Amino acid sequence: MSSLTIALASLGGVVLAGVVAHGAWSARRAGPKRASATELGEEPREPVLDHAAPAPAAEGADPELSTLHAPKRPHARLDALIDALATLSLEAPVSGELVVAHLPPTRRVGSKVFMIEGRNAESGEWETPAAGQRYTEFQAGVQLANRTGALNEIEYSEFVQRVQDFAEATSAMADVPDMLEVMARARELDAFAGQHDAQLAVHLHARGSAWSVGYIQQHARRHGFVPGSVPGRLVFPASEEGAPPVLTLTFDPQAALAEQPDLAAVRDVTLSFDVPQTDAADEPFVAWRATAQALAVGMDAEVVDDNGRPLSDQGFVVIGAELGKLYDALAARDLAAGTAAARRLFS
Repeated sequence: MSSLTIALASLGGVVLAGVVAHGAWSARRAGPKRASATELGEEPREPVLDHAAPAPAAEGADPELSTLHAPKRPHARLDALIDALATLSLEAPVSGELVVAHLPPTRRVGSKVFMIEGRNAESGEWETPAAGQRYTEFQAGVQLANRTGALNEIEYSEFVQRVQDFAEATSAMADVPDMLEVMARARELDAFAGQHDAQLAVHLHARGSAWSVGYIQQHARRHGFVPGSVPGRLVFPASEEGAPPVLTLTFDPQAALAEQPDLAAVRDVTLSFDVPQTDAADEPFVAWRATAQALAVGMDAEVVDDNGRPLSDQGFVVIGAELGKLYDALAARDLAAGTAAARRLFS
C-alpha cells in the first residue's frame, strides 16, 4: 500500500471521527439541558413525606442537631371553631385499656375527620385516649367542613351512630348537638372557607432549550428543595417538624418516571404555596417571589401566570397586597394561616 493511500485512509479516519463527534455534540445541543457534572456526585436526599421533611440546616450547622432540635408540630385537637362536638359523661372513671379497645377503627366519617378525646383523671387535660391512663369524661367531634365541602346529613348521622356505639361500650351518657344547627354551621363555615382559600402559583417557562429532570433538581437543590413524596415534586420544608412545606416545585411526573430522565425534555415547572396551610411567620410569599426570580435567572426561564402572561415585579406587589387582606380575614376568624385549625379546615 502506497504512502499516499495510507495517508488518505488515516485522513478518512480523522474525518469520520470528526463527523461522529460533531453529531454527538449537535445531539447534545438539541437535547434538554443537563445537570452540571461537578454536582452529579451529590448524595441524593432520601425522599420523605412532604409534610414531615426536615428543614435544611443552616450553613455550618450540624445537620443531626438541626433535626433533633426542630420544633415538632402538635397533634390535631378537637376545636369548637371547626368541629361539631358531642359530650360523653361518666359516673366513674374508666381505664384507658377499655377506651382504646372500643375506639372506632377509622378517624374518618365520610370525607371528614372524626376524633374522640378523653379528660385525663390525673392531669385534667384533654388527650387522645391511651392505655395506662384513666378518664373521667369524653368528647367526640366531627369536622364541619374541609376542601371537599360541608359536612352533610349522611356524614352527621354516621357520626352520631359512632358516638352512641362508643357511649354504650364505655357506659357513658352521650349528648349530641342538634343536626339542623350543625348543618347550618357547616354550610356557613364552608362558605367562608371557599371565599378565603388560596393557593398561589407561578410557572417558570424555558426561554430556550428544554430542561432535563436532573437539571431541574440541581437548581432546586441550590435553593433548599428536597425530593417530595411523588415523582415530579420537590418541596422546601417548613421549620416546624411535621408541618406542610413552605413551597412546592412540580413538573411533569412522566418525565421524572422516564427510563432516561435526563433525555426527557421539560419546558415548564410550577412553583406554588398553599396560603392557609403555611404559617405566615415563614414568610412564604417572600420566599415564593425570591425563589421564582432566582430560578428564572439560573435556568434561563420566564416567570408567567396560569394564562402564560409574564409576571412583573409590579404584579408580585399587587399579589402581595391582596395576600395581606386574606391573612387579615383569616386571623379575624381565629383561623390564621398555618394554625392547626386552618390546616384542618383547608385540607
